[in-house]
Amino acid sequence: METNLSIKTGTASGTVLSILPNILSEDIVKTIILAVIGATVSFSVSLFLKWVTKSKKQ
Repeated sequence: METNLSIKTGTASGTVLSILPNILSEDIVKTIILAVIGATVSFSVSLFLKWVTKSKKQ
């Protein structure tokens, strides 16, 4: 079955446009803050584990 690019584009655009009004700006800010916290914690844990494994090898 041949898929048409305009059908895919129309479906994706319709989905985005139907979801967009339901997203509140507070949710976007909360998501950004949680992403920054998660990235910071992940980076810190990675550095800590690297330090722990390096000190055990010596």
